[in-house]
Amino acid sequence: MNSSPLVGVVVGHGTVSSALVAAAEEITGVRGVLIPVSNTNCDRTTLEERVVEAIGDREALVFVDLPSGSCFHAALRRMHGHAGIRVVTGVNLAMLLDFLFHRNDALAEAAPRAVATGARAIQACPSS
Repeated sequence: MNSSPLVGVVVGHGTVSSALVAAAEEITGVRGVLIPVSNTNCDRTTLEERVVEAIGDREALVFVDLPSGSCFHAALRRMHGHAGIRVVTGVNLAMLLDFLFHRNDALAEAAPRAVATGARAIQACPSS
């Protein structure tokens, strides 16, 4: 267990990160734990700075919308080698909800948990 809860930084294209954070906060009532970061109106360097600023000096799980592209590369480039940071791609609402309820888990457990939860939430339902 951490001495302080993890922070989640949600990095995405356009308004996707703020929409996901708003939805997760509305559903759970937990606020201020997820920080949205957008790539809107910025170059790669500015995006990297936004990610670094959002994380600060805390342990963080960085959720990225796509497993490639500017958001993914910005998160990885500046965070590479930092023991207190993990990056998970393919963020979805189920993953964020689970994270909010398990933010006291150790970072080493939080990343694989997020991946497993997100993957379980993706299903093809039979047509009616």
